[in-house]
Amino acid sequence: MSYTQAIVAGMTAVQVKQQSAIGKYNQRVANRNATIAEQEAGQIEKQADFDIARFDQRFRQSVGTVEVALAKSGVDITSGSGARVTEANALEAEMNKKITRYNADVGAANKMEEARFSRIQGEMARQQARLAQIQTVSQTGSSLLTMNSFAPKKDPGVLVGDM
Repeated sequence: MSYTQAIVAGMTAVQVKQQSAIGKYNQRVANRNATIAEQEAGQIEKQADFDIARFDQRFRQSVGTVEVALAKSGVDITSGSGARVTEANALEAEMNKKITRYNADVGAANKMEEARFSRIQGEMARQQARLAQIQTVSQTGSSLLTMNSFAPKKDPGVLVGDM
């Protein structure tokens, strides 16, 4: 092997190692992004639980205020318009909680899909690095073969049977 061929082979080894490192790094970044998206999905769920609990607290306070006001004015809240107001408020509260939960579920599902996609991107980055390594090795092999075919042939000198 000539000096030039040895340099080419050495540089190829370094390039292949770098391509592997780049692929692994890109995969780690994608996996980290996936983990963050999964954590964000959990935070969305926790925020929805918190929002619903705060809504329930404010709703109970509001119901209490309305019931006191209606009682002071002499309205019977167990029948007639008082009962209809109480029922409408309860339905509105339930609808509000369901909307909050739905929005949280959609947001969390989107984050989980983002996490899955990020992991796929990471695997693709790793595979691209492997393909680049194969391409580098095959190009180098081809170059080394070409160098050998154009290398000057050694003169075998005069052979004993040729005289």
